[in-house]
Amino acid sequence: MRLDETITLPPPASRTDAGPGRPERNAAMPDEAPLAMPVQDLASWDRSSAHRPVRKSRRPWASRLFVFGGALALTGYGGWQMVETVSISGSPTPLQLVLVVLFCLTFSWIALAFTSGLLGFAMLLRRPRRSPHPAALHTRTAVLMPVYNEATARTFAGVEAMREAVEATGLGDHFDWFVLSDSTQADAWIAEERAFLNLRRRLGPDARLYYRHRPKNHHRKAGNIGDFVTRWGGRYDHMLVLDADSLMSGPAIVALAAAMEADPDAGIIQTLPLIINRNTLFARLQQFAARIYGPVIAAGLSAWSGRDGNYWGHNAIIRTRAFAQSCGLPDLPGKPPFGGHILSHDFVEAALIRRAGWAVYMLHRLPGSFEESPPSLIDVAVRDRRWAQGNLQHARVISAAGLHPATRQHFATGIAGYLASPLWLCQLVVGILLVLQTATERPDYFGGAGFSPVFPRFDPVRALQLFGLTMAVLLAPKLLGLILALLDGPVRRACGGAGRLVLSSLVEILLSALVAPVAMVIQSGSVMGILLGRDTGWNPQRRDDGSIPMRDIVARHRWHMALGLVAGIAAFALATSLFLWMSPTILGLVLAIPISWASGQLGLGLALKRRLLLATPEEASPPEIAVRAGILAARNAAQGLDDADALAALHADPDLAEAHARMLPVGVSRPRGVIDPDQTLATAKVCEAETVAEAQAWLSPKERMALLHDRALLDRLVRLN
Repeated sequence: MRLDETITLPPPASRTDAGPGRPERNAAMPDEAPLAMPVQDLASWDRSSAHRPVRKSRRPWASRLFVFGGALALTGYGGWQMVETVSISGSPTPLQLVLVVLFCLTFSWIALAFTSGLLGFAMLLRRPRRSPHPAALHTRTAVLMPVYNEATARTFAGVEAMREAVEATGLGDHFDWFVLSDSTQADAWIAEERAFLNLRRRLGPDARLYYRHRPKNHHRKAGNIGDFVTRWGGRYDHMLVLDADSLMSGPAIVALAAAMEADPDAGIIQTLPLIINRNTLFARLQQFAARIYGPVIAAGLSAWSGRDGNYWGHNAIIRTRAFAQSCGLPDLPGKPPFGGHILSHDFVEAALIRRAGWAVYMLHRLPGSFEESPPSLIDVAVRDRRWAQGNLQHARVISAAGLHPATRQHFATGIAGYLASPLWLCQLVVGILLVLQTATERPDYFGGAGFSPVFPRFDPVRALQLFGLTMAVLLAPKLLGLILALLDGPVRRACGGAGRLVLSSLVEILLSALVAPVAMVIQSGSVMGILLGRDTGWNPQRRDDGSIPMRDIVARHRWHMALGLVAGIAAFALATSLFLWMSPTILGLVLAIPISWASGQLGLGLALKRRLLLATPEEASPPEIAVRAGILAARNAAQGLDDADALAALHADPDLAEAHARMLPVGVSRPRGVIDPDQTLATAKVCEAETVAEAQAWLSPKERMALLHDRALLDRLVRLN
């Protein structure tokens, strides 16, 4: 079937409709309704320009006092015990004092998670009030799915499933749907357009479904959203921002819009996405932990943050005009990794919109919000490297004028989260040095756990007590989450019963303990690389359940294994007690290659799934939105959109090439005298090619993208043999 038989796109607007300096209308997008989005000044802030709240709200001072005061008191107690432990023979040495300082820093991190988890546990013991389904809406919301070289079959299945679910609520007329592409690969771009055209054809002319591809992915996702706001944001009261792997039920989407309508002071309302559809061993660990333990941490965070909360960049609704007025991100002075555009934009956008007087909070009990996770340890490490740079970059933003103390705490928490691994590693190194220092005295040591390095034992009784306290504080949030799951009958039964639920938690703790040393070394290396000035790229997240080739695993982890072997041999040569103390860390590092291999294995994850281990309620009773999206993704995959070569697809279907050309911005051309080498080379190669096969063989990836932006070259491509 030819495209002219399936869909008719409106003609592009004339040049006068675009405005000075602005690309003209995309034929697959609605008329533009620009909103100004001024770049914000981080050095100064005029409070008189902030939004004045319509309603008075109390800040959760009691919750904050409990969380931060409790963490401080617990850290103080732990630090005092540590001083007493190392002072058994007299005043601590300088090296022992360094150990005490490192212990306090690392212990404070887990103490804060502990007190926040206790608060969340108390909050979740209360029965939630059921909110009635909204009968009407009075505002318009744009649902935005930014994509960047993603699997098209899955992306458009998610959009279609969510749109169907919202339409089923009877309030679908209040939502428009946008796929905002920043893809830099020609095959991905054309696959997206084919999927969009097919979906719009099926849905009909009143689908309110739109697609836009940016020629340059300037400022990445933040720039993608910013481009939408400045060109079309004036049409919408709110925008619901998703990720390519996001899924939200129809009632959840409608509830977010209703919550924004009901709260005139809300700027951002965040949901708690649950991880679903994961089957590899490592992904199932993350899925189980997020489902069983995650709500405890999220509830505590929501309680003490109140309306000074944070934003995680997706599955959240935003007041469009408030965002435009207050969230224009500046480029930081200097070069990456600490300068340039802001990488982890979501924290900063939450801070700026809160600075402007708008509330930011989380509806952690709202059901129906889902996402996926990377399938293996290496995939998580790749994503985590980008997150590490973004969070450390916030050291340049935390002192910005006018920020609320709670939002500064969010920045500090993010920074500390990535400094924790190097600090744990330093604590381990200092412990080894202390062993060398006291080797002639034959000190005694006790075994540690795989979560963190444990100090040498000097005072046996105090050291054992402090070790028990550390493990209790570290594991308490998991235990609290497990207790809540055991108390919840439907959750308990869906996870295979109380026995399997407890066993699943033990499996998760054990496997996490083995992964922890490898993750610690990887994250420490990432932080050191960032501090040395190494910038990271922005690779698309791998979302499938495929394993990584063994040669790549060996290349990535051979130094981790070597470090474990060297550390183990050296520790055993120095003292058996030191070897026993370090054994959990040594074991994790020595087994880094098989652990990483196993993490991405689909068979291992499915074997646990068959035995109802690491099971979640969403596996026992899959959400309707996930089931529907899976069916649609299988249908889309059968069409082979993600497998087709872009040039071959355009050459085989001139109507597709015509539709593609009409979706390009009109009136955008290079400045006179400025030569684009990729376009020039693409022109020369296409003009010399006699067949499409020659063009495919000759054109580089960048030249292919240049061709797809040039109407004349597209016409030439279609006419090749």
